[in-house]
Amino acid sequence: MKRLDLSRYSDMFTGYTELRVQENRNNRIAMVDGTILENSRDSASGVSARSYRSGSWGFASSPEINDDAIRHVIRAASDNALFLDRHENRRESDLPASSAVGEWDFATKKTVAFRKDRIDFVKGIDSYISRKFKRIVSRTVVLNTLDMEKQLITSTGSKAFSMTPRSLMYIILAVDTSSGPVELFKVPATLGQFEDVFAKPSLYYEKLDRLYEHLLRKAEGVFPGTGISDCILAADLAGILAHEAIGHTTEADSVRGGSVAADYMDQMVASPLVTLVDFAHTAMGETCPVPVHIDDEGTFAKDVTIIEDGVLRNYMHNRESALEFGVEPTGNARGFMFSDEPLIRMRNTAILPGRSTISEMIESVEDGYYLIQSSNGQADSTSEFMFGVVLGYEIKNGKLGRALRDTTISGVAFDMLKTVSAVSDDMSWTCAGMCGKKQSIPVGMGGPAIKCRINIGGR
Repeated sequence: MKRLDLSRYSDMFTGYTELRVQENRNNRIAMVDGTILENSRDSASGVSARSYRSGSWGFASSPEINDDAIRHVIRAASDNALFLDRHENRRESDLPASSAVGEWDFATKKTVAFRKDRIDFVKGIDSYISRKFKRIVSRTVVLNTLDMEKQLITSTGSKAFSMTPRSLMYIILAVDTSSGPVELFKVPATLGQFEDVFAKPSLYYEKLDRLYEHLLRKAEGVFPGTGISDCILAADLAGILAHEAIGHTTEADSVRGGSVAADYMDQMVASPLVTLVDFAHTAMGETCPVPVHIDDEGTFAKDVTIIEDGVLRNYMHNRESALEFGVEPTGNARGFMFSDEPLIRMRNTAILPGRSTISEMIESVEDGYYLIQSSNGQADSTSEFMFGVVLGYEIKNGKLGRALRDTTISGVAFDMLKTVSAVSDDMSWTCAGMCGKKQSIPVGMGGPAIKCRINIGGR
């Protein structure tokens, strides 16, 4: 995307105004059983402006990026805000006027790969699976990359540029059993462009070997007993639980809308072993999978400690909710497309590591389950949740036993977190998912494993 001097339009701003130019670029290659079924590339770009007047917002966008279009969306956003202000007459105070300036470009410094290089990579993964894993009856390999490039200025003096790429690969394998096919998947995903992440197929052979081994065990697996059980949730499950069941309830717009978290501020909502943070861009000295340094309202993004030692301490805010709650904005305002208004969104949400090892946690369970990988799930504003589990094992007398077939876990997160009795000392991240709050957007989730008591489904 061509870099523009957006500051030359700042004299058109009246009241609080944001001007954003953005391009999202997607690449996708899908291969099923050795045949390429999709080879697509698309981009969506445009300009948007948002204006604030005494509690009323005006928004406008255009898929064209030229002088006329930019001037038009600024005028339209301002006119819309004035129109709504006259009718709503909310008479709210001015928004917090903080400013931030910076550039963060995570584009590859390597030679850009040709389309053929991407196709050859997918073929290399597929060939290894076909050649080595003899029991496979179906295999799917999908390569997907997304580049999000944004330019932003605001009337408060913020000026930002970011290019944030995400690369991921879906690998889905299936084997036949006497009761029908059994399937398992893996989704390696991380910050970076194709050239930096997927250097060569052989780097993923070990992951493929482990996936196949888990799949064969699952094919011989059993269904768990139903009811409340001692369980160890691996980072994948602990991460999605932190995001879906806790994170969404503590976004300030959800709190304003009646989330259960509205009643829990400064109360014990989890075990003292649990500290839950929405990281802006850096965690424990390393860049997060979805780094946000300046949000789409031009606010410097800062970490939000949601739960500290079991106590609910903070919500996530944009400028407007920060004004309402009497706090500083946290930099959680994000929009996915140029035509999307920024919403309060998580960035990289995780429980902090503890002091236990996974082996110690397993040894401490006499009869329970080690749950490793989730499929899909949902949670509501009460923090009640249900998630699918596609990979797990029994724990008998402190040792891993038989693999599990597909099952579910459910409960109320703020109750379940009070049962946490151990947190592992390791940490892992994923950015494979898209958070679907009104508009899909990449998010980072992760953390350590946690030992807890949770309701598990059976057959």
